[in-house]
Amino acid sequence: MLSISAGEARRIALAAQGFANTARIGKRRPFDAALERLHVLQIDSVNVFARSHYLPVFSRHGSYDATALDRHLWRSGRFTEYWAHEAAFIPVQDRPLFGWRMAERRARDERTGRAAELAPALDRVRARLKSDGPSFVRDLEDGPRANRGPWWDWSETKRAVETLFAWGEVASAGREGFQRRYALADHVLPEQHLGSAPVGDAQRELISRAARSLGIGTLADFADYHRLRLGPARAAVADLVEAGELLPVQVEGWTSAAGEFSEAWVHRDASVPSRLAPDALLTPFDPMVWYRPRAERMFGFHYRIEIYTPKEQRQFGYYCLPLMVGGRMAGRLDLKADRAGGALLVQAAWRESRAPVRTGSAARALLARAAAWQGLAEVRWSGAGNLELPLRFEAAE
Repeated sequence: MLSISAGEARRIALAAQGFANTARIGKRRPFDAALERLHVLQIDSVNVFARSHYLPVFSRHGSYDATALDRHLWRSGRFTEYWAHEAAFIPVQDRPLFGWRMAERRARDERTGRAAELAPALDRVRARLKSDGPSFVRDLEDGPRANRGPWWDWSETKRAVETLFAWGEVASAGREGFQRRYALADHVLPEQHLGSAPVGDAQRELISRAARSLGIGTLADFADYHRLRLGPARAAVADLVEAGELLPVQVEGWTSAAGEFSEAWVHRDASVPSRLAPDALLTPFDPMVWYRPRAERMFGFHYRIEIYTPKEQRQFGYYCLPLMVGGRMAGRLDLKADRAGGALLVQAAWRESRAPVRTGSAARALLARAAAWQGLAEVRWSGAGNLELPLRFEAAE
């Protein structure tokens, strides 16, 4: 069995995630390198600094036109949305890999009675989308939105259309801001992408994609990438080991509570760069950190989002972006874009106990570039936190 150091494991993971080649975005097929490595691009509604799906490309390649990414995701015909990790963009050709999940969600809703409860609304939404074409929820509502349900204060119409989306009958036909436009799947997706791959084949392929995107990991790491249960994930890993695609490995420091090595595997195509030390601002929903146990095991980085924590109980801030310096998680920055004032506000800046000496200068450079990318003229630090920054400095030119 292969044995590797913790540092080698980190470099494998960083390279697999696209940090080995941080060349700036080019003009020809500019987003392919990042999107192919990630496989899924998580979507989130929080927009205090920038929408989450814009950050992974910036983290890996620097400044680019976010509207160009949106055009690529929505108008190229190469991507769609589904519950792949959480809500996420995926290659449209991979939609059949989630057919088993669509079937499971329908079966669960039928078993629990939710499908029967929503049946009139489901039929009404189907009919409206068939007659009217792509529509926002507001276009599908009949009268005032008084009939609210228990799902995040959703109306019955919203519940119905989201149920059809989960079942695969409805697909996303684009967004306006963060509002999704819905359409019948067979109206907006090519026929060859409407089917469902056999469940075993699909889950094995998803574990294969996860292993390529992560480079190295445990069973839980691979399963979490596309939210698979551990049983099917273990079966898929066993098949991929037998096929020689995954190689068992022991990683320094990856041990259980009993002190035994945790089961881990490395993808056969993973590279181990001799030197790899990128600096980056990450979204909280970047695959480098989205599975918190992996972030702790890989980087010694205990990270939680405090959006839903009462203000007086927050330790670091409302929406802290992980700060990576020299390929290590070195801090967290609570950012907010003051677009009216033309400034990127650093509401708090924190450094980890073992952060590199140059963490302050790296953070300043990254913040200056992030401000310029967002069209902001300067960066202002509130003074909160233990990472020293200038109280005010200009965005990068």
